[in-house]
Amino acid sequence: MARVKGALNAKKRHNRVLKLAKGYRGARSKQYRVAKQSVMRALSSSFVGRKERKRQFRQLWIARINAASRMNGLSYSKLMYGLKVAGVEINRKMLSDMAINDPEGFTALTEVAKSKIA
Repeated sequence: MARVKGALNAKKRHNRVLKLAKGYRGARSKQYRVAKQSVMRALSSSFVGRKERKRQFRQLWIARINAASRMNGLSYSKLMYGLKVAGVEINRKMLSDMAINDPEGFTALTEVAKSKIA
């Protein structure tokens, strides 16, 4: 059986990693070993970041809903409980959007929640 040399495949793999490391400073963008470590860390951080972004948006929506519901005389938790008891299934993203762009509609929802709690 003929001998297979790995130079071409190794070069391809190295170039793939170095291309991902483009823009890094110093050895991180030039040397394969250092670039590989940096790229692996960056990719794992980006995965974590995508999860973190979802948490941060939910936090923002809740803060907005809380501020708007307090203007209508309810706390966030009482509003959410009242909506649940009333059978209103609307997610936090839409509630937050309503609080900003449709205050009258949001006020109507708070009234529904208040009536079900009391």
